[in-house]
Amino acid sequence: MTVSEMMLEAVKSGSMVRKMFEEGRRLKAIHGISNVFDYSLGNPDLSPPKGFAEGLREAGQRTERGLHGYMPNAGLPEARDKLAGHLRGIHGLGEIGPEMVVMTVGAAGALNVVLKTIVEKGDEILVPAPYFMEYGFYAANHGAKVVPVETAEGFRPDPGRLAAAMTGRTKALLICSPNNPTGVVYSKDEIAEIGTLLGERRRKTGQDIVLIADEPYRKIVFGDVEVPSVFGAHDNSVVVTSFSKDLSLGGERIGYLCASPRMPGVGKFVEAATLANRILGYVNAPALMQRLVAGLTEDCVDVRVYRERSRMLREALVGMGYRVVEPEGTFYLFPESPLADDLAFVEILRKRLILAVPGTGFGTKGFFRLSLCLDEDMIGRSLGGFAKALEESGHIG
Repeated sequence: MTVSEMMLEAVKSGSMVRKMFEEGRRLKAIHGISNVFDYSLGNPDLSPPKGFAEGLREAGQRTERGLHGYMPNAGLPEARDKLAGHLRGIHGLGEIGPEMVVMTVGAAGALNVVLKTIVEKGDEILVPAPYFMEYGFYAANHGAKVVPVETAEGFRPDPGRLAAAMTGRTKALLICSPNNPTGVVYSKDEIAEIGTLLGERRRKTGQDIVLIADEPYRKIVFGDVEVPSVFGAHDNSVVVTSFSKDLSLGGERIGYLCASPRMPGVGKFVEAATLANRILGYVNAPALMQRLVAGLTEDCVDVRVYRERSRMLREALVGMGYRVVEPEGTFYLFPESPLADDLAFVEILRKRLILAVPGTGFGTKGFFRLSLCLDEDMIGRSLGGFAKALEESGHIG
C-alpha cells in the first residue's frame, strides 16, 4: 500500500465538518441550492469590508521590481510592524514588537508552526472539550497528542479538571475563545484562573506549560462582551489567529502568531517558529495578503448580521423545545441533541435536507453544531425541518 497507515486512519476519522460539507454539495446538485440548508461549514458568507477591495485595487497597480519575490520567512517587516501596533492596543503591553510576530498561512498554519516549535514526540496538548476537531491532526503532525478535558456547565473552563489532566508530558494548554463550536467567551476571571493554575504548576513542579490561545473569532462578539488577553494571565503564552472570519477571507489563508513579550526566551521561540514556518513548507505567508491585512487591522465584517442570525435561530429552536446555550460570539450554535446518539439525530436532520455536524466530531457527544453562514431567508425556511426532526426523535416540547 502506497499510503501510510497513519494517513489511512486519519482519512477514516477525518473532519466531520468537511464530510457534511461534501454531502451538502451532493444534495444541492440533486435538490437545488435553495432547498438544502447547509449549517455545516464555518465558511463566512458576508463580503469583506470595503477597505479590502480598495486595497486590492491599489496593490494590483504596484509595479516595483521584486514586489512579489521571496521575503523573510517571518513575514514582511511592514506587516509585522502594523500588527504589533494593533496588538499593543488589544493586550495593553507596550513591549509587543514586530519581532514577536510571525505571519502564517492562516490560524491552522500558525498552530502547526507553534506545535512544531514546542513539542517533542509523546508530548500532550490539553484542550477543553468541545474543541475544533482538527487540533488532533495538528498535534499528531508533530508527534504529540490532544488530551480532551471536559468543561463545566455551559461549556465553561474547569480548572480542577484541567489540573487533574496534567502529566509530566503536558506541553501546552490550547484554548479557543470565542469558542468554536459553542460560541462561549471565557471571562477575564476564567482566563486569570487558568493563568494561576499554570503558574502554580510551574512553581510546584518546574514544568512550564505553554498557553496557546486560538483567536480567529476575537472580533465576532455580541453586545458588551470582551475577550480578555491571555498575555496578562500567563507569561509563557502565544496567540494564533487569522483573518478568515473577521474579514471573511477564509480562502486567502492569511494569519499570524504572536508570542508574549514576557515569554521566557521569547527570542529563541520566534527564531524557531520562523524556521518552522519555512521547513513545514509554508515558507512564508502570501505577500499580497500580508500587505492588505496590514492596512485592515481595525476593520471587521458587520457582526450585527451574525448576532441577529444567532438570536433568530436560537429563539426559534428553544421555542420548539431544543436546549441551546446562548452564544456570546462567533457564528455558531451548539444545541443539545434530543437523542443521546447525536450521529443518529444529525441523520434525521439530513433527511430533512438540514446539514449539521454531530458534537461527537468536536469531542462532545449529545450535541450538534450549526454554522450561521447562511442568510435569514434560508434560516427561516429551515425551521419547519427542525420542528419535524424534533418530533421524529420522539421529543415532546
